[in-house]
Amino acid sequence: MRHAQIFSGSSHPSLVEGICDRLGQKIGKAELKKFSNGETSVQIQSSIRDQHVFIVQSGSGKINDNVMELLIMISACKGGSAKSVTAVMPYFPYSRQSKKKSHRGAITARMIANLLHVAGVNHVITIDLHASQMQGFFKCPVDNLVAEPLIARWIRMNVPNWREAVVVSKNPGGTKRVTSLADALKLSFGIVTTDRRRFRTSGLHSMNASVIYERLAMDGTYDTAGLVEPDLDAAVAITPLEPPVSEPPVSNPPTEVSNPPTESSKSRPRTRASSKASSNPYARRLVNSVPETPSSPLARSIRIGPISDLPPTMSAQTDKPSTTANSELGETGEGDGDEYTDERARDVIHGRLVHGHIVDEDHPSPAFSAISGSTNHRNRPPSDDEPIPENMLASFISTASSLHHNRDTEHALGGSVDAAASSEEEEEDLKNPELEATVTLVGNVKDRPVFIMDDMIDKPGSWIAAAETVVKRGGATKVYCMATHGLFGGECLEEMEECQCIDRIVVTNAFPIPPEKAAQTRKLIVLDVANLLAEAIRRNHHGESISQLFMHYD
Repeated sequence: MRHAQIFSGSSHPSLVEGICDRLGQKIGKAELKKFSNGETSVQIQSSIRDQHVFIVQSGSGKINDNVMELLIMISACKGGSAKSVTAVMPYFPYSRQSKKKSHRGAITARMIANLLHVAGVNHVITIDLHASQMQGFFKCPVDNLVAEPLIARWIRMNVPNWREAVVVSKNPGGTKRVTSLADALKLSFGIVTTDRRRFRTSGLHSMNASVIYERLAMDGTYDTAGLVEPDLDAAVAITPLEPPVSEPPVSNPPTEVSNPPTESSKSRPRTRASSKASSNPYARRLVNSVPETPSSPLARSIRIGPISDLPPTMSAQTDKPSTTANSELGETGEGDGDEYTDERARDVIHGRLVHGHIVDEDHPSPAFSAISGSTNHRNRPPSDDEPIPENMLASFISTASSLHHNRDTEHALGGSVDAAASSEEEEEDLKNPELEATVTLVGNVKDRPVFIMDDMIDKPGSWIAAAETVVKRGGATKVYCMATHGLFGGECLEEMEECQCIDRIVVTNAFPIPPEKAAQTRKLIVLDVANLLAEAIRRNHHGESISQLFMHYD
């Protein structure tokens, strides 16, 4: 590469050495130092006049120093009459702050793009932006490379039965990235989602948790007067029907009218019951003299009033249903129709998450313990002396979700917190010992290896929860956690190493991983992106297309 210089920042010198070895270039000489007060000083020690300059600077643990160092190096090269300056940023800093999370929040990623433009950058090369829309923040061309072909090649070479594997997203936000890898490998994919409210698998528990059914006795009477009578009684009230008046045929008109209509009867409007069939279901059953079979399994399984309150004809017909009703309800004629038998539901599995780990159904719920002091509060019948909680009267949501009553229930930009929860909030919820969450796995992973895919690994909570879900609930054989950027904040790598459900952790060296941290685990596998970045630099310098870098090769 003639008329080109490659300079290295202080964030990832080993990656720059691999790039220069691949290109046969020497690293440009530059002096980087700090003053006693923390200021960064940059001095370019080689001639860069009328040359193409490439500055490789990724993020690291000292992200703010890396950003300022890159900006100063770009400004120094522009001041040294460089023909063009290209910033090679394998990990783009502040990429997770690409949108406002509150009205008084900042779009920091756009601010970094503006700073690069002011410093004088002409081109930006990066790998797997957190949001691809961030390319619109820049006023210069951006090459957003992907590590997906590199990861897919590793899968083909190192996973024996990879053709039977399933690619799983640990949250709905990473679905697009997961489906891309699944399409490239021609594999199936799945999704793992978490919810702060606990999913109730039993219909009886749902009825007991509802205010209406807690106050409704088995014989159809109400325990609390004035609570739900007006609404339920209005629904079952039967409007008396007038017998239809048969009109004589026109060919034989009557010669004498026994009861001539009066003026008052002419002017009186006809009632709704006499003009057409009543909208009440019980009234329609009386008119048709045939019991109407509800179309919904839920309607067949729930009866608001007791059978003794029905008319004699209704009770007799109910005891002997018709052939059509028997065929829909089953051979027994009882509540077989309320069972959901859709085969697609077999691929949807639910589980309980307590403190970020999968627990059994009989495990005590910390959410209910925090409210009532007893885990059996939701199962015992209500007492007459015990007042109904205000949060239960206000809505029919579960008691677990009422823990968030003191939190911001509405998102700043509209929508609920559950719908717009970020990955950071999800991690905090998983680590909250007083909060129980529900995890849902969509997809069949039984007796198959699973690839959990995302763009970065920072905190371990969601990764461990997804791994335990696919293994303990889905029956997966092996779990591979894969990402482009291995940030491994705090004790993330140690906790993922201790998780027995995770077999391998596959990341690239786009983000520098300290050697002492990588030596603590045997599950970590680091893929080198030096060849990918070197080829992107070479093609950019010679004006060649980089489309080949996005394709998959066996």
